[in-house]
Amino acid sequence: MSATEEAVEPESNVRLDGRQIRALAHPVRARLLSALRTDGPATATGLANALGTNTGNTSYHLRQLAEVGLVAEEAGRGTGRERWWRSVHRSTTWFSSDFDDDPDARAAADWFDDHLLHSYVEQARNWNAAKRRYPAAWRSVGGYNDSLLSLTPERLGQLNEELIAVVKRYMADPSPAGDRTEQVLLYLNTFPRVDTPPAAHPREKP
Repeated sequence: MSATEEAVEPESNVRLDGRQIRALAHPVRARLLSALRTDGPATATGLANALGTNTGNTSYHLRQLAEVGLVAEEAGRGTGRERWWRSVHRSTTWFSSDFDDDPDARAAADWFDDHLLHSYVEQARNWNAAKRRYPAAWRSVGGYNDSLLSLTPERLGQLNEELIAVVKRYMADPSPAGDRTEQVLLYLNTFPRVDTPPAAHPREKP
């Protein structure tokens, strides 16, 4: 069954398989899926204008995402020449260990992780540059937080589950739409502290 024939479940989460992570290991496709999840359904032309690509290239990459079930045509919208697309899922899950037996998928996951880290930094920098234009009510709650804990893998898994449950509770009961409502980015990154990279950066001299 193709993605266009499946029931679209925008509130669901997808645990990526090897085909899906390989499909996402491309800058245009990663940005397309993010745009559809953030801003909702769109046409290839609208996405191309938003992302600074061309419509033909955008249409091709949307079809690639559809082949692995990550996006689908929006039912009841558009024409034969203007197709609307939407994300099939609301969120994505994967772990590095998922692809231990698939070198290509493992390399794709590493690329995608790095892509996401760059996008996180870009979003944080955007907030840092724009925050003075926001009222004090937003500046007093928007920011960055970090903590250092001593945990076993099992305890870290438990912590993640509890934090994700809290996030899901707020997603299920959002604030009423109004002048003070904004889309809020929440990044939850939990991993062991690593002080020394495995190898020096290519530009660094020993």
